[in-house]
Amino acid sequence: MAHLLGAEALHLEFPTRVVFDSVTIGLNEGDRIGVVGRNGDGKSTLLKLLAGRIEPDAGRVTVRGGIRIGMLDQSDTLDPHLTVGEAIVGDLADHEWAGDPRARDVISGLASDIDWGARVGDLSGGQQRRVALAALLIGDWDVLFLDEPTNHLDVEGIAWLADHVNRRWPANQGALVVVTHDRWFLDAVSTDTWEVHDRIIEPFEGGYAAYVLQRVERDRQAAASEARRQNLMRKELAWLRRGAPARTSKPKFRIDAANALIANEPPPRDTVSLQSMAMQRLGKDVVDVLDAGVRYGDREVLRDITWRIAPGERTGILGVNGAGKSTLLGLIDGSIEPTSGRVKHGKTVKIATLDQRLAELAEVQHDPVRTVIGRLRTSYVAGGKELTPGQLLERLGFSSAQLSTPVKDLSGGQKRRLQLLLILLDEPNVLILDEPTNDLDTDMLAAMEDLLDGFPGTLIVVSHDRYLLERVTDQQYGIFDGTLRHLPGGVDEYLAIRAGRPAGGSSPRPTSSAQERVDAGGARTASAAPASAAPASAAASSSPALSGAERRNAEKEVSAIDRKLTKLNAELERLHAEFAAHDHSDYSGLGRLQQEQQQLEQQIEELEMRWLELSESLEA
Repeated sequence: MAHLLGAEALHLEFPTRVVFDSVTIGLNEGDRIGVVGRNGDGKSTLLKLLAGRIEPDAGRVTVRGGIRIGMLDQSDTLDPHLTVGEAIVGDLADHEWAGDPRARDVISGLASDIDWGARVGDLSGGQQRRVALAALLIGDWDVLFLDEPTNHLDVEGIAWLADHVNRRWPANQGALVVVTHDRWFLDAVSTDTWEVHDRIIEPFEGGYAAYVLQRVERDRQAAASEARRQNLMRKELAWLRRGAPARTSKPKFRIDAANALIANEPPPRDTVSLQSMAMQRLGKDVVDVLDAGVRYGDREVLRDITWRIAPGERTGILGVNGAGKSTLLGLIDGSIEPTSGRVKHGKTVKIATLDQRLAELAEVQHDPVRTVIGRLRTSYVAGGKELTPGQLLERLGFSSAQLSTPVKDLSGGQKRRLQLLLILLDEPNVLILDEPTNDLDTDMLAAMEDLLDGFPGTLIVVSHDRYLLERVTDQQYGIFDGTLRHLPGGVDEYLAIRAGRPAGGSSPRPTSSAQERVDAGGARTASAAPASAAPASAAASSSPALSGAERRNAEKEVSAIDRKLTKLNAELERLHAEFAAHDHSDYSGLGRLQQEQQQLEQQIEELEMRWLELSESLEA
């Protein structure tokens, strides 16, 4: 694979610390890299070094001639006087960008609910971030550096972004380097992982799941001082293995060693024991939402909601921005009164909410962390073990030196962790988490999930972080057109429902002038919208029915594809077995196997897409 850019012997230091010391790393055609590491270890700084935004103190970054590099930086700001259209497509005429499939796809995926003529300065922070991402993705780049691109995107938007970057370049072309705390997104787009820690960059094969497996094995062999970290990552590994099979089908290293490790690990949480404790603390009645609805003036946000929340229930709530998720949480915690129906709370219920505003810290921002936690309980029970506040702080990533730090001087992630600690020390038996992943890195997310595993009460989570929802909750509900719907199939079912909903159906995305311009500039009507801007099922439903001969040919091709997929999947299983048994010092042999596997996976993906197209046409 052709070399795109490389960093040689990079050294960078700030006045108080060294960020990188003699780091050498390279980026080749076809690389899809996810970057992980603790907050403050240099992930964003690495992207800026590679993109040429900042210069190293020593060493150099070399870029192949003619390479076009695009970057989304967390600090990037748009001209507030520009309109949304000017910020995204510049001075291009409508017919120019509307005739570009990529532009239509990006605008539909990121800016369809934003007024095309609005000033950038009048948008919310989240909308400005989406406009900046759209403006970048419309461009033609050989290398993309994305720093937290999933911020301010909902589950549907994150799924769209993953699909977009996966389709953006042909196989073995282009390169992507992404920093994000969204572990589902990392698994969906990355084929390799770089861990930034202790002034170095350590590469791992595979996405986040593969990285966790390899890191567990590495930590298992480390010194005894790493014991606490090993146990945490092994627990994470046990959940990964018990999750979707696809998560463990990708790692390209010794699966037999990982399986032996998994066999000795307990489940992530003892559900039966926790529910028993919850019943003792909560009683039979928790919160009953009975035919409840909420209306603000002429706008009906929720209607006919009936939900009897049980002791020990662990539920995730999904919905697009503005669907009514926060309103539903308000009904549950009593901060919002229903305009119809009623909400009944059990006598022993004690509800606490981890919201996005850090309200618990406003009154203590000038106090040291030690003083703040000293005012509360002296111990806390998690998973049957009694922990001191100091031990809880350690589990959440605080060092003993940080106990004397004033709250106002903590980082965003540290404030978020302290907020969770204060809530847990108050010992609620119903815990509501509203976007709890903000400002947390992947290590801290794993630590928080480990802590929540031992929470014996009822847990309700609203988050766009798909990995978190699947990790800490046992069931999911979705809000569609103001009603609550159980999702036995979880997030996948939610996305399928959203993708299959026709225009004008329940909970549509608001019509935007941008989409109208796509129709006008592309000389298409709403009923003949470009395929890239419409759900696949909607496109299929509008296609003409097949003739008799066409239907027979399609059925034959479907049968042929089924047979090919069976053979290719068997071949892929054979390659996995060969990987597990191969001598891992034989790098050329491993490279050959990896290339064969990538080619097989590409063939399987293409056949599956063709199978879906044919199936939809046969059902039309």
